Amino acid sequence: MRGRAATVLQVAWPLTPTLSPHAGRGRRLSLTGRATPAALLHVLEREWEGAIQQHDTDKSPFPDRLLAVVRKFAPDVERLDKVVRLSGGASQETWSLVAIRDAGPERMILRRAPAGVPVVEKIDLETEAALMRAAERAGVPSPHVHYVIAPDDDFGRGFLMSHVDGEGLGRKIVRDEQFAAIRPKLARQAGEILAAIHAIDPATLPALPRISPSEEIETMFENYRRWSEPRPVFELAFRWAKERMPDPSATPRLVHGDFRNGNMLITPQGVSAVLDWELAHVGDPMRDLGWICTASWRFSVIDKPVGGFGQREDLMAGYEAAGGGRVDPEVLKFWELVGSMRWGVMCMGMGFRAKQSDRPVELSMIGRRTSENEIDLMRLLAPRGA
Repeated sequence: MRGRAATVLQVAWPLTPTLSPHAGRGRRLSLTGRATPAALLHVLEREWEGAIQQHDTDKSPFPDRLLAVVRKFAPDVERLDKVVRLSGGASQETWSLVAIRDAGPERMILRRAPAGVPVVEKIDLETEAALMRAAERAGVPSPHVHYVIAPDDDFGRGFLMSHVDGEGLGRKIVRDEQFAAIRPKLARQAGEILAAIHAIDPATLPALPRISPSEEIETMFENYRRWSEPRPVFELAFRWAKERMPDPSATPRLVHGDFRNGNMLITPQGVSAVLDWELAHVGDPMRDLGWICTASWRFSVIDKPVGGFGQREDLMAGYEAAGGGRVDPEVLKFWELVGSMRWGVMCMGMGFRAKQSDRPVELSMIGRRTSENEIDLMRLLAPRGA
């Protein structure tokens, strides 16, 4: 494989020099955390197409229409500058732009689904915007949503939000010197932020999917059997998870669904924004704490289980101190293990699709990561010295 596609693939799915510890995944993929892996596979393929396209478009094909939408909430905007498509495939787009205003230039981000494109996500862009607004009101670091596109705008669906400075590439966050001083504090900050997210009353939000732990495991198991021959490690992991299902009587809360290193913007001062709410649902809040601890999001810093930058104890302490409630370490372990199962099953799905795809090499490279998740699962199921 050569050229631009090869370069993008190496950025999004860096090759692993050894299986243990394995390399991390890049920021550009918003592909994990949804309860239905089949839907996630579509998101993954959409993001792949967007990664290929993101450097092919130098300017917007619709500047006049976009300017008209921006003037709905900022009538003093004279013109738009540096309108560049960042990512997105057939169903969603992300654009960066600079609005030239009386007070000076202002950077903004457009999230958009073109008119006539079917919705494949669990929640639509209008709901995502509502979640971001609720998060900002709750004190969660979040971009400010300026405007939700209305039907009479004739501009598809989506919203415009403020640009937030920060680094989103997980592998840079865990290694770059500029973050050395803040890294030891990020796990506690993550716990505090999750407590604020989980305190948001779902009754004040648009309708969201409600997903119980048993429903998630069952859906995942069905897809595992559909996409793969039986694999001993996954058989053991599913049995372990089914025997240790969290108490279903626990109060369901708002769950971000994809809270991890790579879906937060980080500055030398800490977390500047939480991103990617499209997998949000109502369910067990401990799912979010387990997901950020999943080995896939440590970017090879395997000894720091929280995002490759911190320890579980700091995550739990921040969560509890901010009013999130007591964290049961065994429930946290359950969701951490389920996180590795989830990512592994999605890798199986991409390997399965490689057989029918015109991109078999790329999809097979993702599929091979199933074996890495088996190593992660064995670390949890049968740790050395146990």
